[in-house]
Amino acid sequence: MSQKKGIILSGMRPTGQLHIGHLSVLENWALLQQDYQCFYMVADWHALTSDYDDTSRLDGFRQTMLLDWLAAGLDPQQSSIFIQSHVKAHAELTLLLGMNVPLPWLERVPTYKDQIEQLGKQGKDINTYGFLGYPLLMAADILVYRANLVPVGEDQGAHLEFSRELVRRFHHLYNTEIFPEPQPKYAKIASLPGIDGRKMSKSYHNDIALSATTAEITEKVRNMVTDPARIKKTDPGHPEVCVVYKYHTIYNEAAVPEIQEACRQGQIGCVECKKRLAAIIDAKLAPIRERRETFAQNPGLLAEVIAEGDAKANRQAEATMALVRKAMNI
Repeated sequence: MSQKKGIILSGMRPTGQLHIGHLSVLENWALLQQDYQCFYMVADWHALTSDYDDTSRLDGFRQTMLLDWLAAGLDPQQSSIFIQSHVKAHAELTLLLGMNVPLPWLERVPTYKDQIEQLGKQGKDINTYGFLGYPLLMAADILVYRANLVPVGEDQGAHLEFSRELVRRFHHLYNTEIFPEPQPKYAKIASLPGIDGRKMSKSYHNDIALSATTAEITEKVRNMVTDPARIKKTDPGHPEVCVVYKYHTIYNEAAVPEIQEACRQGQIGCVECKKRLAAIIDAKLAPIRERRETFAQNPGLLAEVIAEGDAKANRQAEATMALVRKAMNI
């Protein structure tokens, strides 16, 4: 077995079925697991930071996410796939780090006030202790595995810098060297708009689920927003404003020059362009859909995956906590 390059921690909040916008992230995770010791976490405690008032669907969402992950190529033989709340060390490290984190560090996290404002407009009150502390919980998620790399988008840089500041402060206060300073692991992640041109979101009903059937994919693509200035097939199009064209650039790259030219010259209609895209997306999602169904029909296997992943995560986290407790004389 080849030597792993480092430890990676990443996760997602279980808030519903995953969609095609998550696919490039999962494909990147699947590639990373070949070279790194990977811990992939269903972040159910993080889901509570904004959805604390209704937990009735949380268990179902956890199961749904696990099915989507396995179907997309995450391998429990190569990675530790686990449930965050099953590893209590996350909570313990969050508590201990919280004893010395300066309050202004939490308040200055860029997404904090923005999220309170945005979700407040939707009638959701997240002006809570739990939401204020979510960057600390996120840092503990990373540090409890002594992860040195975290796959993130460029907009998440501030969260990792917060984690590094915590590491430096902890080491200074307790005269120890336990944690590596986690670094970002950037990858080219395809950014897909929803079928209406807005950010893709299940709550907007503008997503294409990873498990979508052929008929569902066809219907979603049929409703994609195209160039509003193009009325007839023969009208010259402007592909740069078309959602269908954006998808072609990601899933049908080889044909993009031909599609772009045909659109601009009015030689291909939106209906035909959508039919071609729907067929390509269906071919992309078909094997994922089939693998997902196989896993769904074997709930015992899913339970085994989680039990094994939880055990691996607990061993790694407990080893870290033994060092932390010793350093803090706990």
